[in-house]
Amino acid sequence: MLTTKLYNLIWISTSSSQGHHHFVEKDLEVSMAGRVFMITGANSGIGRATAMAIAKRGGTVHMVCRNKDKAEEARADIVKESGNKEIYVHILDLSETRKVWEFAEAFKRKYKALNVLINNAGCIMSERDVNAEGLEKSFASNVMGVYILTRGLIPLLEKSAEPRVITVSSGGMLVQKLRTGNLQTEIGRYDGTMVYAQHKRQQVVMTEQWAKTHSNIHFSVMHPGWVDTPAVANAMPDFHQSMKDSLRTPEQGADTAVWLAISEAAATKPSGSFFQDRRMVSAHLPLAWTHSSQLEQQKFMNHYHTPVHTGTSAVYCEPVQQS
Repeated sequence: MLTTKLYNLIWISTSSSQGHHHFVEKDLEVSMAGRVFMITGANSGIGRATAMAIAKRGGTVHMVCRNKDKAEEARADIVKESGNKEIYVHILDLSETRKVWEFAEAFKRKYKALNVLINNAGCIMSERDVNAEGLEKSFASNVMGVYILTRGLIPLLEKSAEPRVITVSSGGMLVQKLRTGNLQTEIGRYDGTMVYAQHKRQQVVMTEQWAKTHSNIHFSVMHPGWVDTPAVANAMPDFHQSMKDSLRTPEQGADTAVWLAISEAAATKPSGSFFQDRRMVSAHLPLAWTHSSQLEQQKFMNHYHTPVHTGTSAVYCEPVQQS
């Protein structure tokens, strides 16, 4: 019940920009022929809608999905509706962090370009569970998987024309201050929705930090608005029930991600910014307690620089264990 009340509060706080009256439609009237996109979680919801929009504009789309059958079905629909056959499926579970790194390494060897990476896939757990590597599953998917995939693909992005990285966050992060410890929620009660919101705050901080260290890539992170997806219905049934008539369609939720991925206007905005409805907005509510210091942000990022040896090289991708 508390979680539902918090999300209703966030709804009120972010609803002022729910309208699309300021959109410049010609921003999306562009051809993406020759540009290469990777979208995680592309077989349903916002990811699928994003893939469809890019495919219709001629872009080459690499769909990174966990479920092969659902991914192939989505690909067939996208090819049929868009007429674009340059749509490729890759099967990967982002919670399996070593496999994420191996996938990124293999992708760099096989493909010569990647212009845009869209980190869309997300995971909300109803109770704490760990993967085979001993990592809490939602943390592994939402934070480690995003970090490893992005870091792994940065060399290929940097070699490609006008590279961009977009991460789909959530307004839920507005009630979360960045944690610098207990990253796997080993201490305290496990509230899957609030854990997810914390992960979305962490994605915002990672985006800000990447923008500082990789100036030739345009990084952005966005809130898609409140979208009617299976994930919302399953993870927040009370919120979904009370707000379902006002929730956006996946296409509406995908709009800003598409705009950030393909429009010239988006590339003129400062890298590392947070967006909603094609506008730069604050990543904090007014007078919020959610701001963190540079020292806290650096401490958080330092968790991801512990070397892990994978046979031929040291990969910096696993967090330092925190008590």
